Amino acid sequence: MKTFWCTGALTLAFAGQALAQDQTAETVGAVMGGLIGLVIVIVVGAIVGWLASLIVKGSGSGFWGDVLFGIGGSLIAGYLLPLAGISLGGVVGSLIASVIGAIILILIVRFIRKAS
Repeated sequence: MKTFWCTGALTLAFAGQALAQDQTAETVGAVMGGLIGLVIVIVVGAIVGWLASLIVKGSGSGFWGDVLFGIGGSLIAGYLLPLAGISLGGVVGSLIASVIGAIILILIVRFIRKAS
């Protein structure tokens, strides 16, 4: 009986370390995935904002302004277009919807700036 408990305790001790290492690897992977996702959001937001500013023919908002317009436009398009019953499927459709949302956002910002 004592041998069984000693063997079980040793197995549990070593298994606990292995499980802890697996958990650490999963945590590091999740953090890296989050950082890569953030970089992708910034790059796609910059491209979408840049395209929208070219279409609207504005003076330009700079890199970070384009990123904010692109991300904001994506959020607007993701919320408003389905409410209007418009569905653009796939990656290309999502990019087109994001550009439309960014154009709307740029026009709203211009209107507010002119009003004040």
